[in-house]
Amino acid sequence: MDSNNKSLPEITIKAVGLGILLSVILAAANAYLGLFAGMTVSASIPAAVVSMGVLRLFRRSNILENNIVQTAASAGESLAAGVIFTLPALVIMGYWEEFNYFWVTIIAGFGGLLGVLFTIPLRRALIVESKLKFPEGIATAEVLKSGQKGGGGVKYIAQAAIAGGLFKLGASGFRIWSEAVEAASVVKGSIAYFGSNLSPALLSVGYIVGINIAVLIFLGGAANWLVAVPICAAFESCPLVDGKEISAIDWAHQIWSTKTRYIGVGGMLIGGLWTIVKLRGSIFSGVTSGLKAYSKLKDGKVDIDPAEKDIPMKWIIALIVASVVPLFLVYQIFVGDVAVSVTMAVIMLFTGFLFSAVAGYMAGIVGSSNNPISGVTIATVLVSALLLLLLMGKDAKNGPPAAIIIGSVVCCAAAIAGDNMQDLKAGYILRATPWKQQVMQMVGTVSAALVMAPILMLLFRAYGFAGHSSAQANPLIAAQANLMASVAKGVFTGDLPWVFVWIGIAAAVVVVAIDEYLQHRKSSFRVPILAVAIGIYLPFELSVPIFAGGIINYLVKSYQSKKKLSSQHSEDGQRKGLLLASGLITGEALVGILLAVPIVITGRPDVLAIMDNPLGPWLGIFLLIGIGYWLYRISTAKMNND
Repeated sequence: MDSNNKSLPEITIKAVGLGILLSVILAAANAYLGLFAGMTVSASIPAAVVSMGVLRLFRRSNILENNIVQTAASAGESLAAGVIFTLPALVIMGYWEEFNYFWVTIIAGFGGLLGVLFTIPLRRALIVESKLKFPEGIATAEVLKSGQKGGGGVKYIAQAAIAGGLFKLGASGFRIWSEAVEAASVVKGSIAYFGSNLSPALLSVGYIVGINIAVLIFLGGAANWLVAVPICAAFESCPLVDGKEISAIDWAHQIWSTKTRYIGVGGMLIGGLWTIVKLRGSIFSGVTSGLKAYSKLKDGKVDIDPAEKDIPMKWIIALIVASVVPLFLVYQIFVGDVAVSVTMAVIMLFTGFLFSAVAGYMAGIVGSSNNPISGVTIATVLVSALLLLLLMGKDAKNGPPAAIIIGSVVCCAAAIAGDNMQDLKAGYILRATPWKQQVMQMVGTVSAALVMAPILMLLFRAYGFAGHSSAQANPLIAAQANLMASVAKGVFTGDLPWVFVWIGIAAAVVVVAIDEYLQHRKSSFRVPILAVAIGIYLPFELSVPIFAGGIINYLVKSYQSKKKLSSQHSEDGQRKGLLLASGLITGEALVGILLAVPIVITGRPDVLAIMDNPLGPWLGIFLLIGIGYWLYRISTAKMNND
């Protein structure tokens, strides 16, 4: 730890202002990415780099100010994940016609605040006393330290953002080339399918998550689209529309959307529950040791260092109560039954704290980008729906949306919890003041909550969501939201395709057993069930570029190993690659949001198109290969020069 940071100012006007601004921008970018790709990524490192670049313009700035900025900024992207995974389900289900500003803000804001509050008692146990790595927290601290020494990374983010934005503009705006390439044919009564999206953002997601997770997502997609879909097709006839058979591509998508994607539902359910089972001891010990530490501080038995001072427990309890009350009123307005509302509040509190602890612990193991919050949210929605079914009966119209609302609060809390622990880990390394970071985490959360409704409404009106009648030609897939809607409705209507859910559960048990075996063998390659389940659930076209990004990451690391480079050179190359990938994601996402403005104003998805028919996918394929090569070269450039 750095003991020279004790007297540096942290919460300053410029740091708060920049933190709020970046929180809003990154929330918008991650909302688009999550609805488009079904995955989100941590923004702590890009936020830290941008902060260093901006604060350098001021005469006085320091490393702890930069840490405060990234703490607030990363809260925005994390809250966006919690919101877009759940609340669009209410629109897809037809319960909401649009995103009501008041309800979205209340649910997102107070759900996120609970995520911060639930994890404060765990900070000492998970960060100070445990051996958890918190990879993104450590990386963020190292980036900030290198920035103190004059390291520059803003140019990589800026260049990549321009490239990613221009690519998105050419494909989605000007429509010069196709956004995806797909091919399918009927072979002996079954379907042979392959497809790939042409997205620098997806390529970058694969680079960030690494080869292990990228391979598992691809294998999950391949198992569904290249095995399960053809098997289902072999036992049924191609559907007819106006007396004609639909195309093989449409047939494959229909089988996936109505049947085989629920294999992923079963996998995610087991993944979420298994995560809780494995972490039950760590969660319990983390809570008890955290409370013991607070008790000692209260009794004056410990002289606390400012770098170890959290928000006092009495304030945490008061703020939790203050957050639960408006959420209870939301439940009461939605269901109109005090007993049911009380039950919903109790479920939300219990699962929210439990899954926030799980998210915080998992962030310490795999990082925020790989944190399985969608899996634990599915478990929450399913359990909530079953309990509400018992209380309200199967004919209750508000039952499915009530389950979604509980899940949305828990999802926001879990998303923020994982991010909070990463930021506190970075602060622990830098000797920052924990309570100041916790306050700024709340500031970033509230800032993002205030803009989520307009962002969601803009994206919905411009592109539509898959599964909703308003969907455009290339709608946002909203994978997790569609999943939540299907599970909640299926429990009440009995239409959930349980056969495929049970297949997913059985397959998940096998995968869990394999992963346990690999853990016992201390293998570097693991098979976390949630990564496989996500691959099963996503359209296959999204898995392919993610897999390609993972391969680039693998090639970079192989080059490092082959050349026997120093750890400093290797880390420098990986950091530049990470910044470039983050820039590609940010640029594509922001242009996607900006393109939504003229689409909404004119009501025409092709308002900026300069060609009636795109040239096809080949130009996009060529450009994407070039971006992939650029990513590889930047990640190895300094090494080649040394």
